[in-house]
Amino acid sequence: MPAYQVLADALRARILTGELSPGEKLPIEPDLSSEYGVSRSTVREALRVLASQNLITTTRGVCGGSFVAHPNPAQISGYLEASLRLLAQADGVTVAELCEARDMLEVPAAGMAAQRRSPGQLEELRDTLFEPGRTPPDKAIELSRTFHSVLMRSTGSSLVEVLIRPVFEVIYDHIIDYAAPLGFWADLEKDHDEIFAAVAAKDAAGAREATREHLRKLRPACA
Repeated sequence: MPAYQVLADALRARILTGELSPGEKLPIEPDLSSEYGVSRSTVREALRVLASQNLITTTRGVCGGSFVAHPNPAQISGYLEASLRLLAQADGVTVAELCEARDMLEVPAAGMAAQRRSPGQLEELRDTLFEPGRTPPDKAIELSRTFHSVLMRSTGSSLVEVLIRPVFEVIYDHIIDYAAPLGFWADLEKDHDEIFAAVAAKDAAGAREATREHLRKLRPACA
């Protein structure tokens, strides 16, 4: 491997093992150059690699330097989404496989949402419900997308969101192009009503079962 990649891997290992903590400043370029026996240009290239992976941030000025990044759930989720899209485009992961993963993640998460949702989140969920046939298709699709987003946020777990959102977003792009049979989307909206009712009643088992059935009906769109 190029020298800058070897150095980037070494520094990444120090970050991921906790030797270098979030917010901690990395050694300055001359010190890294001396410690690892590489040129300063190699150090700079290695730091660029780490920055592109959102592992470090770099600032200029008297108090500047390279610092271990603080974890950002939205940023991590975006990185995972981009990676999954590349895998799907390269046929490394099929949409059907993503739907299976979604089942494993979102069904139990719906139960968590029923137990943990706040009154405000319940109102957000309510606002996404609509009457099939009386809502323009593009608006209905966007409301459906928002419903699932709010449902996952209602778990109160940023980790659940980080894991589920990338999978959902990649699947969603495929589903909206699905040539759905008559009544398909209207039937799915009824499922949303059932999931909402279970979440409103704080019925975890009911929310899991309604979500499981809902995702089962979506399977033809994942073929």
